[in-house]
Amino acid sequence: MTALLTDDVRTEALFASDLQRSDRPSPESVRAAVLAALDRLGAGGCAELVAQEFGEHPDCAPGRMQWARHAVRDAFTVI
Repeated sequence: MTALLTDDVRTEALFASDLQRSDRPSPESVRAAVLAALDRLGAGGCAELVAQEFGEHPDCAPGRMQWARHAVRDAFTVI
């Protein structure tokens, strides 16, 4: 993927990935999951899956989104 990725795109990709919070993934695992989801679904496909999950599971989706946002910030922060 040659375009610069924003944290929002990365967060949606992590949300759409198979990675689970309960796995306590490392930053390397988060980065790999983001890239794999973007390769598999594209940015638009990730966004569509996020919207679908919020529509079908409004009780669970916000928690996963919050986790994804924090995990992306931690995994992609440049020190």
